[in-house]
Amino acid sequence: MTDSMRVYINFILVMMIFLVLFLVSLSLGCLSKDDEQGKLDIGVVYRLNLESTMSNKQQNVYTKECPTIVPRTEWNARSPKCNETMKTPVPFVIIHHTHMDRCHDYDHCCTEVRKIQDFHMDVRGWCDIGYTFLVGEDGRVYEGRGWDTIGAHCPWYNHQSIGISIMGDFTDVIPDKIATDTVQALIKCAVERGKLSPDFILYGHRQGRNGTTCPGDALFKEIQSWPHWKPGDHFPPK
Repeated sequence: MTDSMRVYINFILVMMIFLVLFLVSLSLGCLSKDDEQGKLDIGVVYRLNLESTMSNKQQNVYTKECPTIVPRTEWNARSPKCNETMKTPVPFVIIHHTHMDRCHDYDHCCTEVRKIQDFHMDVRGWCDIGYTFLVGEDGRVYEGRGWDTIGAHCPWYNHQSIGISIMGDFTDVIPDKIATDTVQALIKCAVERGKLSPDFILYGHRQGRNGTTCPGDALFKEIQSWPHWKPGDHFPPK
């Protein structure tokens, strides 16, 4: 092999080595970029998950304060014969019992609300069901007249109160805890939504009207430990 041939072969080998090194270097550079992109993607996913978690926590706070409210359409309410808008926020909450059957599941409670509406409209001759909201021992709130309509549950207070009635007779027994917790959550919800004054006063029905034992002796004793309850008789309002 001539000297010129050896030089040529060595040159080719050196060039091949440089080419291999260049390709390796290029490959490492691409991997580095992919790694950085991967870190970026992980950061984006983490941030989105964090934002989603924060959003869910905010929603859970709201859900905790505002329990499930079953609208009139779901319990198949009759149309009211008349209604009058109530100015909110109102200063009072009036607690009632229906003095009728208790209910512990959705279907039974819907039936019970319809029965109460029929009684109020057909027997009492009222425009609609009297209460603002009703609560079942299933932990749900059932919309009566709703936030912005004057009720028919406590004559001196109808135009300036939210009337909440727990379905059942609570003369001798208190409602299941799920029901009393739901009432208190609904009250907090009313304040949060601007429907009830933050410094509201809470009464049992018997405190706002003479001649009734509502909301039953057992439930009346229970609400005396609740925030904002005020003792004494208050008819007419003082």
